Parts: sequence; C-alpha cells; structure tokens
Amino acid sequence: MRALAIGAFCLLALSACKFSNHSDTVLPIYGNREAVTKTVNGKTITDTVYQTIPDFETVNQYGKTITRKSLDGTIYVADFFFTTCPSICPIMHRNMLKVYDEFKTSGNVKIVSYSIDPRHDTVAVLKNYADKMGITGNTWWFLNGDKKATYKLAESYLVAVMEDSGAPGGYVHQGYFVLIDKQKRIRGSYDGTQPEQVEKLISDIKLLQTEPASMIAQ
Repeated sequence: MRALAIGAFCLLALSACKFSNHSDTVLPIYGNREAVTKTVNGKTITDTVYQTIPDFETVNQYGKTITRKSLDGTIYVADFFFTTCPSICPIMHRNMLKVYDEFKTSGNVKIVSYSIDPRHDTVAVLKNYADKMGITGNTWWFLNGDKKATYKLAESYLVAVMEDSGAPGGYVHQGYFVLIDKQKRIRGSYDGTQPEQVEKLISDIKLLQTEPASMIAQ
C-alpha cells in the first residue's frame, strides 16, 4: 500500500507540472488543458480550456451544505486532513491560521478543509475542532462529504489521499495547500508544513486579488 501511495504521489506531482511559462507577476495555471475550436460570428477560433475543480456536495462545521457554487466569486485555498491526524495535519493547520488571520476580513478569500475521515469527523466534531482553533464566521470551512467522492475530488486538486492501515492515524495524504482562482482553476500548490511556503501562498493570494478576471497566464 505504501508503494501505491508513493506511486500516486509521483503521478500527481507530474500532473501538477503541466503549466505554461509565465512572468513573475502572473501565476501559472496548473493541471491539464485542451484546445477547443469553435465558430464565433462566422470565424473559427481556438480557445484553451483549463482544468477546473468539479462540483461537489459537502456539509460544513455549521451544518450548512457547501458545493462548488458556494465558492463562486471567491479565491480560495483547499487542503485535505482529518481531525485525529497525529502527524502533519496539526502543523498544516497551525500554518493555515496565518492565512486565515491575513484574509479573514477581506471578503473574497476563503479556506476549505476537506475531511478524509468523514465517518469520524461529523459536523459536531468539525465544529469543536474549529472552535478549539479559534475559527469563527465563514472564512474557513471544515467539510464533511461522501468518502469516495472526497477521495476522487482530491485528484482534481492534484492531491493524493488514501487509507493505509500502516500509516499514522490510518491514512496517507499530502500536505499541500492548493490555491484556486475565481474561475475554479488551480493557480498554486504549497507545502503546508513549511512556513516559508505559507508566506509564498499569502503573497500569491494578494497577487491573484489584483488579477483581472479575464486574464489567462501564458
């Protein structure tokens, strides 16, 4: 199982490298892309269609249904965790608090943390977890959803997640913070256990806030 986990991590890491060259002032767009040819006003044009985060249905720590549409018009950061994690999750979320504190009053930035152990991480458990961290309001949501669907969704974020009875806490997952723009495209991936990577994430969010909605990285 560990070999499978390592293989999956490497595969997703390679997928994350599929982006165009870009300047220092424009963030790349990660993931797969395809050229789509269509006719507009009698002229044939070719557009690039980028990978986006698909629809999902979860419930947050307040018992409210959260879907892809709930994040319309916002920049957001996503990660995958479980509340009983004995290894990287506590470090990740201590670091994520820096992101929360920086943007909790901005109004256009959110954080979503998907539980990979939804059977244990009920709404009540997630609320207690959020309360202990001092999280209030709707800037940071802790989400419970169907387990199989959540694991599949992680692939769309280019994050590997799986059960492993030999791993600490019974799960293997990557500790990435994934930056998503208002068009639901992946714009960055950061090691959530490394403070310098979290500082880079904060800087990139600010850069993304200034980017016109129509801008596409080249």
